[in-house]
Amino acid sequence: MATAEAGYTRVANPIDLVEQMAVDHDWPADRSSDEELTLVVAGSWTDYHVSLNWRDDLEALHLACAFDFRVPDNRLNEMYRLIAQINEQLWLGHFDLWTQEGLIMYRQGLLLNGAVATPQQCDAMLKAALEACERYYQAFQFVVWAGKESREALVSAMFQTEGQA
Repeated sequence: MATAEAGYTRVANPIDLVEQMAVDHDWPADRSSDEELTLVVAGSWTDYHVSLNWRDDLEALHLACAFDFRVPDNRLNEMYRLIAQINEQLWLGHFDLWTQEGLIMYRQGLLLNGAVATPQQCDAMLKAALEACERYYQAFQFVVWAGKESREALVSAMFQTEGQA
């Protein structure tokens, strides 16, 4: 059965679908197993490392998006505050801090429960992850590298300019 998007066919394992999307976008991809795919997507601030995992028993696709950004121990508490403030604003997914690695990660799941993933669902999932990482990357930097408090970092990162100088 064909979907509304040209070039895609419906597949039972959404990893196959995301792999097709990666090829179309020229994103470097590594398929380590039938259930796992990693991508590298260039952003405005950094490259994002996206890992997608399919759990057939749960019929769920898990996305984790990380970037090369380590949080030093002396900034952990402020980073936890920032992540909590950011997560309050997100409709989809959430940010986590993996303390052992000091790594910030955006995570989201797609529970299919008998449905078949569509290109639109997978695209929306990837788009939400990349937009969240792009939107808040500078706030993370302000906390770690500029020593800002979480609220100040969030306000600074949310400031949007209009027009051109």
